[in-house]
Amino acid sequence: MLKGFYTAGAGMIAQQRRQEMLSNNLANANTPGYKADQGSLRAFPEMLMQSLNTEELPYNKSFKNSHLLGPINTGVYLQEAIPNFAQGDLQQTGIHTDIALQAQVLPINEETNRAGAIFFEVQNENGDLRYTRNGDFTLDGSGNLVTNEGFYVLDTQGNPIQIFGNDFTVNEDGTVLEGEVQIAQINIAYANEPEQLVKEGSTLFAVNGGGALESAIGNNEIVYSLRQGFVEGSNVDVQQTMTEMMTAYRTFEVNQRVLRSYDQSMEKAVNEVGRVR
Repeated sequence: MLKGFYTAGAGMIAQQRRQEMLSNNLANANTPGYKADQGSLRAFPEMLMQSLNTEELPYNKSFKNSHLLGPINTGVYLQEAIPNFAQGDLQQTGIHTDIALQAQVLPINEETNRAGAIFFEVQNENGDLRYTRNGDFTLDGSGNLVTNEGFYVLDTQGNPIQIFGNDFTVNEDGTVLEGEVQIAQINIAYANEPEQLVKEGSTLFAVNGGGALESAIGNNEIVYSLRQGFVEGSNVDVQQTMTEMMTAYRTFEVNQRVLRSYDQSMEKAVNEVGRVR
């Protein structure tokens, strides 16, 4: 009966963590470039049960007089949340520093059978590289194109993009023009296995273990375009997320009732079954 406590408790913890993940997705439904987390429930490894001190056969050679009873499951847990890198809808803002990245053709990883992902490459003041799909950029006091966190948007040479006036144009290939003069080209990074990236905050990603992603520029298998005056919206499906939240809540309640039933049974066993009259 004690195993039932742990199984029901594990189910409640898993649904609580799933609810937290879905709540975070819902809270970022309007965050530009946000990629919704998705998780899957997994069962703990099964244990093989045997009874000892019995003459019944068959028996295990290492445990003489043992009888195989069969496997028993020990509960469920929520595996790590992995972002969904599907393209979000483009939203027109009319702000010339807003730039949306739209993926059109991406290679399929033969090992995972999943498409890769592309990102803006940005850098903080310490020189650490991060990657984002949030194109809600602005200009700092020095004219550098930066994210809301103050990270520099990098060009193909790995340098910050400095713009000396408000009249600039970003073409679909990422070239930045002031008048008729090209001053930079926005670098686009490509991740062959984006699920290996580490999520930092709402829209930033880092390479697991450090390092940098390869550039998508010059790769004929990757087709993308940049749209000035647009941002990529969150890819959170609000209706589906609300439905999954209700499902997680109801499943939590079911496990709660199971746990309460076990508690009542244990109380009866302790207080009534062994009572001497």
